[in-house]
Amino acid sequence: MIGLIQRVTHANVVVDNNEIANIDQGILLLLGVEKEDTENNAKNLLDKIINFRIFEDKNGKMNLSLLDTSGSLLVVPQFTLPANTQKGTRPSFASAAPPQLGKALFDSFVSLASNKVSNLQTGKFGADMKVSLCNDGPVTFWLQK
Repeated sequence: MIGLIQRVTHANVVVDNNEIANIDQGILLLLGVEKEDTENNAKNLLDKIINFRIFEDKNGKMNLSLLDTSGSLLVVPQFTLPANTQKGTRPSFASAAPPQLGKALFDSFVSLASNKVSNLQTGKFGADMKVSLCNDGPVTFWLQK
């Protein structure tokens, strides 16, 4: 399971010209599911993300987590993250989870997150989404479990 996290001042998701999610300060997570992933991967990645210290403390050091700041979490399914881009100019999605498994693990991740994050928003699995954000820093990390 792959998580591309971005510290944001705000972010939103639009589907069919309708805003379906909107957060202020927090983390935008693009979540990629690989075919070998399990619910344990989802739990481990979630724990890493919500405890990852990417927010500044009073001294300007990245020393606070999403939980420390009571920030928001916007989780967006991103099937292209597991793509293999090593050969040629066309990505291979051989390592990406099939849609049924991807959706199940995305839903599991969201369910686990809903018990730990007070302001949780999500994109829509399988939809053509327009994601907008203001990356704060910019701060972006690639996490994998």
